[in-house]
Amino acid sequence: MSQMMHIDNIPSTPGKFKMEKSSYHRQRLYSSLAKLTFWSFVFIGLIFMFFFRSSSSSSQVPSDLSRRSLRTSSYGGPVWEKRVKASAKIRSRNGFSVLVTGAAGFVGTHVSVALKRRGDGVLGLDNFNDYYDPSLKRARQALLERTGIYIVEGDINDVALLKKLFDIAGFTHVMHLAAQAGVRYAMENPSSYVHSNIAGLVSMLEVCKSVNPQPAIVWASSSSVYGLNTKVPFSERDRTDQPASLYAATKKAGEEIAHTYNHIYGLSLTGLRFFTVYGPWGRPDMAYFFFTRDILKGKSIPIFEAPNHGTVARDFTYIDDIVKGCLAALDTAEKSTGSGGKKSRPAQLRVYNLGNTSPVPVSDLVDILERLVKVKAKRLVMKLPRNGDVQFTHANISLAQRELGYKPTTDLQTGLKKFVRWYLSYYGSGKKSAH
Repeated sequence: MSQMMHIDNIPSTPGKFKMEKSSYHRQRLYSSLAKLTFWSFVFIGLIFMFFFRSSSSSSQVPSDLSRRSLRTSSYGGPVWEKRVKASAKIRSRNGFSVLVTGAAGFVGTHVSVALKRRGDGVLGLDNFNDYYDPSLKRARQALLERTGIYIVEGDINDVALLKKLFDIAGFTHVMHLAAQAGVRYAMENPSSYVHSNIAGLVSMLEVCKSVNPQPAIVWASSSSVYGLNTKVPFSERDRTDQPASLYAATKKAGEEIAHTYNHIYGLSLTGLRFFTVYGPWGRPDMAYFFFTRDILKGKSIPIFEAPNHGTVARDFTYIDDIVKGCLAALDTAEKSTGSGGKKSRPAQLRVYNLGNTSPVPVSDLVDILERLVKVKAKRLVMKLPRNGDVQFTHANISLAQRELGYKPTTDLQTGLKKFVRWYLSYYGSGKKSAH
């Protein structure tokens, strides 16, 4: 290249060396051809690299949920905005317009249907990640669409999308149920919990604090915040600074973040500590769900026991009771007190246990399932692993009873009967497989 530049710059002034005209033009031609050839190879090389990188990146699906969930579908346009408005439109007197995050999830689906049926406007938001079988989420989505509820496919960390949805619909309330669930999965993919349960909550609150008027927010905390507490039943007044899992720690962090946004910006916030929710359309990673699947398939199921043969028990709470608690929290939520991100006066800040108050040993759960599916379980008794699981959960619900009128009415036998009936109707045809 330097040689070509040197030839091009040979002076042709009189008295100095002068090349013959034809030779000079030949050199110029060769130089041009050489440049053309060089840059052609460079251009072809860049094209090759571009296509190679594109094909390789498209063929590799990242395992990190925090990266995958930001790849949201495109949104916008008059047709899309019309669907958003129609779904969020209030159809009853004194109704709410509610943004439900995690709407294709287990609790989100049931809450969304209940809100829509009573005349509230409901718009769903979900990223459809593959923590568990996405086809189950798509089936829930189809159920919601038949009810007139549109789910926007997007991520709660997509602040531009959140702002656009508020601009279009002007929500009066947010039911924030989107979260990375599960205790054990945190050992495989901790960043997904930080992404959804901490960063996602902050993203949502940042948008809510800035819109005018600010919405009232009800959000899902967890009974996991009680962690290593040994005092039972768990009360909202008990300490929650001993989390036993990263999941629990992120939910505890969420409660502190909620306090901060309430204190600084006047957001009305209600946290609900769910206790082992179960029922139709449930999560396949929950014990009652995969116990049912594995009993029917003749597989062994793990029955955990605590040290010294201690009983492992859970305060199983049926989904319909949880839905009633969620709606009661929305109905009693006071308006936020901020405007443009500035608080005018103190705002409502609450947290409630939503449980059943009747802890059941996991072995009894299996007894009930055996009777319902008419198959004997192959039990594999194992020590409770040190992966974040706790020995027992037991809710004191007196505060929710007093302030929300919350009263669970479904016992485990009745609730599991409804779940098994749904399970057999959904998976029994053999066309689907419970993962």
